[in-house]
Amino acid sequence: VQPVESGGGLVQAGGSLRLSCVASERTFSSGMGWFRQAPGKEREFVASISWPGRSTYYRGSVKGRFTIFRDNANNTVYLQMNHLKPEDTAVYYCAARRYTSGSTREYEYTYWGQGTQVTVSR
Repeated sequence: VQPVESGGGLVQAGGSLRLSCVASERTFSSGMGWFRQAPGKEREFVASISWPGRSTYYRGSVKGRFTIFRDNANNTVYLQMNHLKPEDTAVYYCAARRYTSGSTREYEYTYWGQGTQVTVSR
């Protein structure tokens, strides 16, 4: 039931990474979100997408650089991250709601993955 993230790694500033999140068919037919947590900081919202994908939301600092999208045939949601900055360094988490709309609020997500590390060097 829990989503599984992949695609993290080490990249230089200005580079790109694509994160993937695979969920069960039951979990996937819902609003999905990406959150991140940097060392010593609280977890924060990054992006969300509704089911089946008409609506998306982004935090201001990633808007124009990150894109969230989903492949419904393969129960996968992606986070394409371009023009990465050192301040994007964090553990990135995928989460699923029990409703079809997306949300920026962490407490509105029920299912969480284990996270994948993204490190952006200067």
